[in-house]
Amino acid sequence: MQLTAPARRTTDANGTDAKGTTRTARRTGIHDTDGMAVAAFVLGLLGLLVLNVFLGPIAIALASVALWRGTARRGRALLGLGLGVADLLVLAVFMSADNTMSWSL
Repeated sequence: MQLTAPARRTTDANGTDAKGTTRTARRTGIHDTDGMAVAAFVLGLLGLLVLNVFLGPIAIALASVALWRGTARRGRALLGLGLGVADLLVLAVFMSADNTMSWSL
C-alpha cells in the first residue's frame, strides 16, 4: 500500500514531458483512501465485539484520514467514524457498569 502519491512531472497537451517520454497520469491516492474507508468500517464494526479500546481509535483515525483525503467512499468512512465513536461509548458504558477497564459478555 502506497500512502503518498509519487511526484508528478509536468507534461504538455500530448502527455510528453521535458525529456520527451510519454507518461500517463495515475491517481494512486484515491485507491488508498477507499481502502482506508473500508478498513475503518470493518475495524469499527469488529470493535463493537472485541478490543474496542484499540480498534475504536484506529477506526476513527482511518476514517478521518480517508475523509480528509477525499475518498470516493464517503458514506463508508462516515460509518467507520461513527462505529469507532460507538466503540468508545460502549467501552465507557460497560466500564462504568462494572468498574473495570475490560468487559465481557
